[in-house]
Amino acid sequence: MLEGLEALFPNGVVPYALGGLLVGLGTAVIYLGTGIIAGASTFLESTLSYVSSVPRFERFAYSRDWRVTFTLGIVSGGALYAVLSGGFLTGEFVTDVQWWRLLFGGTLVGVGTRVGKGCTSGHGVCGVGSRSTTSLVGVATFIAVAIGTAQFVQALGVTP
Repeated sequence: MLEGLEALFPNGVVPYALGGLLVGLGTAVIYLGTGIIAGASTFLESTLSYVSSVPRFERFAYSRDWRVTFTLGIVSGGALYAVLSGGFLTGEFVTDVQWWRLLFGGTLVGVGTRVGKGCTSGHGVCGVGSRSTTSLVGVATFIAVAIGTAQFVQALGVTP
């Protein structure tokens, strides 16, 4: 059994378990403190309300300051970890994936968050935690599509 865990978690289980606990604690603190679900997918729409009066963007204007802070925290937290762990200096965070594939994949993720009415952070962490039927179905769909896509891409022999 340990062999399987070592293959799945080459750095051990503790960093992943600690990360999961911190994400769960953070979302609980945000929800209890503000009443706002800590999903990140509405960031773009709420940020556009600074420069646009289009009703679609205005519906999140009440939480735009909080969402900008939240998103900056996600990005700066990742950057701080990369700097403190030495990942930037060692090239640990470099990918062999071509830029256009990253752009295309990011675009698909963005479209998917709008079609699915939320992202994995909103549905997977907050929605499942609150036993939302929509989120449970959404997460099951995310997982099924991800597995199917990975199998299809592997069968095609696509590599980075």
